[in-house]
Amino acid sequence: MEKQERSSRKNDPEKTKEDILNVATKEFAALGLAGGRVDAIAERTRTSKRMIYYYFGSKEDLYLAVLEKAYRKIRSLEADLELSSMAPVSALRILVAGTFDHDENNPDFVRLVSIENIHQAAHMKRSREIKDLNVSIVRTLEEILARGKKDGSFKRDVDPIDLHMLISAFCFFRVSNRHTFGTIFRRDLSEPTLYNRHRQLISDAVITYLCSSSSALEEN
Repeated sequence: MEKQERSSRKNDPEKTKEDILNVATKEFAALGLAGGRVDAIAERTRTSKRMIYYYFGSKEDLYLAVLEKAYRKIRSLEADLELSSMAPVSALRILVAGTFDHDENNPDFVRLVSIENIHQAAHMKRSREIKDLNVSIVRTLEEILARGKKDGSFKRDVDPIDLHMLISAFCFFRVSNRHTFGTIFRRDLSEPTLYNRHRQLISDAVITYLCSSSSALEEN
């Protein structure tokens, strides 16, 4: 049986690499770059350190590949929403909800980004792919905002990167600070009623902001 598994891995290098990335994601998300061990990843994937270095070059390059995979996933999910066929307000609500659900369902993504911030994005700066991947969300928001301005749904001129930051901040914080926030205020942020309320809250906040003029807010 073990021979069969080794033969299967040898004949399917892409599956082997995917297995390594999946296990490395858990390892680095739990222990960080410094604490994550290639030995542990090799053991759990029934490969060897030599094979991991053959595919990825080094521990740092493996960590970067994990980051790239994490960003590919969220950008792929956004592309699958097919927002261009929806009315601007609906498209933005779906996008916000998708970001919210993604971060809730992928705590490893949140941990990895938090870890990379500790490293001041030193590894991410080496990745052309991450830069290119994240252009898509900006273009998506630009397109939704332009359509919303054209049909009168949105009253404000908003920088799409600012809007992306606003959406990401709330969705990310709920996961990254879940334990501290939950302990301080004695709330389980994963509890379904609270989860749904927060999901609605961020969508309503973003849409209300875009659909109201700045002058109307100043008058109030």
